[in-house]
Amino acid sequence: MAKKEVVRVAKLQFNAGQAKPGPALAGVGINMPEFTRAFNDATRERGSEPVPVEITVYKDKSFDFKLFTSPASYKLLQAAKLSKGSQNSKTTIAGTISVDQLRSIAEYKLPDLNTDDVEAAMATIAGTAKNMGILVEGYDDIAQAKAAAKAAAKEQALNKAREESLAKASQELVDSKGQAINVNVIGEEEKGEE
Repeated sequence: MAKKEVVRVAKLQFNAGQAKPGPALAGVGINMPEFTRAFNDATRERGSEPVPVEITVYKDKSFDFKLFTSPASYKLLQAAKLSKGSQNSKTTIAGTISVDQLRSIAEYKLPDLNTDDVEAAMATIAGTAKNMGILVEGYDDIAQAKAAAKAAAKEQALNKAREESLAKASQELVDSKGQAINVNVIGEEEKGEE
Protein backbone atom coordinates (compact mmCIF):
# COMPACT_ATOMS: atom_id res chain seq x y z
CA MET A 1 0.00 0.00 0.00
CA ALA A 2 1.40 3.37 -1.03
CA LYS A 3 1.91 6.05 1.55
CA LYS A 4 -0.60 8.89 1.32
CA GLU A 5 0.75 12.29 0.30
CA VAL A 6 0.37 14.85 3.08
CA VAL A 7 -1.03 18.17 1.90
CA ARG A 8 -1.27 20.00 5.20
CA VAL A 9 -0.85 19.64 8.94
CA ALA A 10 -3.00 21.92 11.11
CA LYS A 11 -2.75 22.40 14.86
CA LEU A 12 -5.99 23.53 16.50
CA GLN A 13 -7.64 23.43 19.90
CA PHE A 14 -11.28 22.72 20.74
CA ASN A 15 -13.12 22.05 23.96
CA ALA A 16 -13.64 18.32 24.45
CA GLY A 17 -16.83 17.05 22.84
CA GLN A 18 -17.72 20.53 21.53
CA ALA A 19 -16.03 20.91 18.13
CA LYS A 20 -18.27 22.58 15.54
CA PRO A 21 -17.77 23.44 11.87
CA GLY A 22 -16.45 26.98 11.61
CA PRO A 23 -13.74 29.27 10.24
CA ALA A 24 -10.92 27.44 12.04
CA LEU A 25 -11.81 24.18 10.28
CA ALA A 26 -12.77 25.77 6.96
CA GLY A 27 -9.17 26.68 6.22
CA VAL A 28 -7.98 23.14 6.86
CA GLY A 29 -9.83 21.75 3.84
CA ILE A 30 -11.47 18.65 5.32
CA ASN A 31 -15.00 17.34 5.62
CA MET A 32 -15.95 19.40 8.69
CA PRO A 33 -19.00 17.39 9.87
CA GLU A 34 -17.01 14.15 9.62
CA PHE A 35 -14.11 15.60 11.65
CA THR A 36 -16.32 17.19 14.32
CA ARG A 37 -18.24 13.94 14.80
CA ALA A 38 -15.00 11.90 15.13
CA PHE A 39 -13.35 14.49 17.43
CA ASN A 40 -16.39 14.83 19.68
CA ASP A 41 -16.73 11.05 19.99
CA ALA A 42 -13.03 10.68 20.85
CA THR A 43 -13.05 13.45 23.48
CA ARG A 44 -16.49 13.18 25.05
CA GLU A 45 -15.15 11.61 28.29
CA ARG A 46 -12.73 14.53 28.86
CA GLY A 47 -15.45 16.90 30.09
CA SER A 48 -15.17 20.40 28.64
CA GLU A 49 -11.39 20.84 28.91
CA PRO A 50 -9.49 22.29 25.95
CA VAL A 51 -7.97 19.58 23.76
CA PRO A 52 -5.15 20.40 21.33
CA VAL A 53 -5.41 18.41 18.11
CA GLU A 54 -3.10 17.94 15.13
CA ILE A 55 -4.95 17.26 11.88
CA THR A 56 -3.05 15.70 8.98
CA VAL A 57 -4.79 16.31 5.64
CA TYR A 58 -3.95 14.06 2.68
CA LYS A 59 -4.14 14.75 -1.06
CA ASP A 60 -7.26 12.58 -1.45
CA LYS A 61 -9.06 14.87 1.11
CA SER A 62 -8.94 12.19 3.82
CA PHE A 63 -7.50 13.08 7.22
CA ASP A 64 -6.12 11.71 10.46
CA PHE A 65 -5.96 13.50 13.77
CA LYS A 66 -3.92 13.13 16.92
CA LEU A 67 -5.16 14.33 20.32
CA PHE A 68 -2.85 15.83 22.94
CA THR A 69 -3.16 16.43 26.66
CA SER A 70 -4.76 19.66 27.82
CA PRO A 71 -2.41 22.66 28.15
CA ALA A 72 -0.39 22.90 31.36
CA SER A 73 -1.78 26.39 31.94
CA TYR A 74 -5.34 25.00 32.02
CA LYS A 75 -4.37 22.27 34.49
CA LEU A 76 -2.49 24.77 36.69
CA LEU A 77 -5.49 27.13 36.79
CA GLN A 78 -7.72 24.18 37.73
CA ALA A 79 -5.36 23.08 40.51
CA ALA A 80 -5.08 26.62 41.90
CA LYS A 81 -8.85 27.15 41.52
CA LEU A 82 -8.34 30.29 39.42
CA SER A 83 -10.02 31.63 36.30
CA LYS A 84 -6.84 33.36 35.08
CA GLY A 85 -3.23 33.85 36.06
CA SER A 86 -1.52 36.98 37.35
CA GLN A 87 -1.18 39.95 35.02
CA ASN A 88 2.25 40.66 36.48
CA SER A 89 3.73 37.37 37.64
CA LYS A 90 6.94 39.00 38.93
CA THR A 91 5.13 41.02 41.59
CA THR A 92 1.74 39.38 42.11
CA ILE A 93 1.02 35.81 43.20
CA ALA A 94 -2.39 34.80 41.84
CA GLY A 95 -2.58 31.47 43.65
CA THR A 96 -0.70 28.48 44.99
CA ILE A 97 -0.50 24.75 44.36
CA SER A 98 1.27 21.97 46.24
CA VAL A 99 4.22 19.88 45.08
CA ASP A 100 1.85 16.87 44.86
CA GLN A 101 -0.42 18.80 42.48
CA LEU A 102 2.65 19.82 40.44
CA ARG A 103 3.75 16.17 40.22
CA SER A 104 0.24 15.10 39.17
CA ILE A 105 0.15 17.69 36.37
CA ALA A 106 3.69 16.73 35.27
CA GLU A 107 2.74 13.04 35.10
CA TYR A 108 -0.40 13.94 33.10
CA LYS A 109 1.63 16.08 30.62
CA LEU A 110 4.54 13.62 30.34
CA PRO A 111 3.40 12.01 27.04
CA ASP A 112 3.48 15.41 25.29
CA LEU A 113 6.76 16.68 26.76
CA ASN A 114 10.21 16.02 25.32
CA THR A 115 11.35 14.13 28.42
CA ASP A 116 10.66 10.83 30.13
CA ASP A 117 11.82 12.11 33.53
CA VAL A 118 9.08 13.24 35.92
CA GLU A 119 11.48 15.59 37.74
CA ALA A 120 12.35 17.37 34.47
CA ALA A 121 8.64 17.57 33.62
CA MET A 122 7.98 19.06 37.06
CA ALA A 123 10.63 21.72 36.42
CA THR A 124 8.98 22.58 33.09
CA ILE A 125 5.51 22.83 34.61
CA ALA A 126 6.89 24.82 37.59
CA GLY A 127 8.30 27.33 35.08
CA THR A 128 4.88 27.68 33.49
CA ALA A 129 3.33 28.15 36.94
CA LYS A 130 5.88 30.84 37.80
CA ASN A 131 5.09 32.72 34.57
CA MET A 132 1.39 32.60 35.46
CA GLY A 133 1.96 33.93 38.98
CA ILE A 134 1.17 30.58 40.60
CA LEU A 135 3.45 29.66 43.49
CA VAL A 136 4.34 26.00 43.99
CA GLU A 137 4.54 25.65 47.77
CA GLY A 138 7.69 23.81 48.79
CA TYR A 139 9.04 23.30 45.26
CA ASP A 140 10.66 26.72 45.00
CA ASP A 141 12.34 26.10 48.37
CA ILE A 142 13.65 22.75 47.09
CA ALA A 143 14.96 24.35 43.89
CA GLN A 144 16.72 27.09 45.89
CA ALA A 145 18.22 24.49 48.23
CA LYS A 146 19.53 22.46 45.27
CA ALA A 147 21.05 25.61 43.75
CA ALA A 148 22.67 26.53 47.08
CA ALA A 149 24.08 23.00 47.46
CA LYS A 150 25.48 23.13 43.93
CA ALA A 151 27.10 26.52 44.62
CA ALA A 152 28.56 25.22 47.90
CA ALA A 153 30.00 22.15 46.15
CA LYS A 154 31.55 24.38 43.48
CA GLU A 155 33.06 26.66 46.15
CA GLN A 156 34.42 23.62 48.00
CA ALA A 157 36.03 22.32 44.79
CA LEU A 158 37.61 25.74 44.15
CA ASN A 159 38.96 25.89 47.71
CA LYS A 160 40.45 22.41 47.34
CA ALA A 161 42.09 23.41 44.05
CA ARG A 162 43.54 26.56 45.70
CA GLU A 163 44.92 24.52 48.62
CA GLU A 164 46.53 22.03 46.23
CA SER A 165 48.04 24.88 44.21
CA LEU A 166 49.44 26.52 47.36
CA ALA A 167 50.85 23.20 48.58
CA LYS A 168 52.56 22.64 45.22
CA ALA A 169 53.96 26.19 45.18
CA SER A 170 55.29 25.89 48.75
CA GLN A 171 56.91 22.54 47.86
CA GLU A 172 58.64 24.17 44.87
CA LEU A 173 59.79 26.99 47.14
CA VAL A 174 61.29 24.51 49.61
CA ASP A 175 62.99 22.63 46.75
CA SER A 176 64.63 25.86 45.55
CA LYS A 177 66.18 26.66 48.96
CA GLY A 178 69.87 27.46 48.71
CA GLN A 179 69.71 28.44 45.03
CA ALA A 180 70.39 31.95 43.80
CA ILE A 181 67.26 33.80 42.71
CA ASN A 182 67.24 36.98 40.66
CA VAL A 183 64.38 39.36 41.36
CA ASN A 184 63.47 42.14 38.97
CA VAL A 185 61.42 44.98 40.38
CA ILE A 186 59.45 47.09 37.98
CA GLY A 187 57.73 50.17 39.36
CA GLU A 188 57.40 53.91 39.22
CA GLU A 189 60.24 56.11 40.34
CA GLU A 190 59.60 57.90 43.56
CA LYS A 191 59.50 61.65 43.29
CA GLY A 192 61.62 63.37 45.82
CA GLU A 193 60.54 66.47 47.70
CA GLU A 194 61.81 69.68 46.15
